[in-house]
Amino acid sequence: MQIETQYSYEKTWRRTKEDDLLQIIVEEVGDADPKGTLAYIKEAIKSGKVITVGSCRFREEKKETAEGKK
Repeated sequence: MQIETQYSYEKTWRRTKEDDLLQIIVEEVGDADPKGTLAYIKEAIKSGKVITVGSCRFREEKKETAEGKK
C-alpha cells in the first residue's frame, strides 16, 4: 500500500515512505502512539477515505496516478 500525504497549505499530494509517515504523525499528535495511529490510518484509507491528522491529510495512492507514473 502506497500512502500519499498533503498538508493543509499544499495543493499536491506526495507519496510518502513509512518512516516519514511516522515522523509526520509524531509532529502532528505529539506523545500519542504513532504506530497505532498509522495502523488506524492504513485501515481507514482502504475504503477510499481521506484521514486528517492535525494539518496533514492521508490517503491511499490512487491506482490511475500510480499507473501514470510508470
